[in-house]
Amino acid sequence: MEKRVRKKAIPQEVIDLGLKIREIMNEKGFKTRDVAYESDMDVENFRKYLNGRQEMKVSTMLKIANALKVTVGELFDQELK
Repeated sequence: MEKRVRKKAIPQEVIDLGLKIREIMNEKGFKTRDVAYESDMDVENFRKYLNGRQEMKVSTMLKIANALKVTVGELFDQELK
């Protein structure tokens, strides 16, 4: 079976969002599985967002922000460490 190929590249903003979520998780000491559970999604799907391999809906972004105890605006803070 052939691996699926994306029709277009993932935007850099999607990748940056995943990096920012991971940064917040590290700062707060949250584990991937715990944030996924609190966001009402399975760990594998959550990892796709973290790794910038999948774009998310606004409702998913809200769930993740709530699980991280941050505002959606904080997810777009561009100061990545």
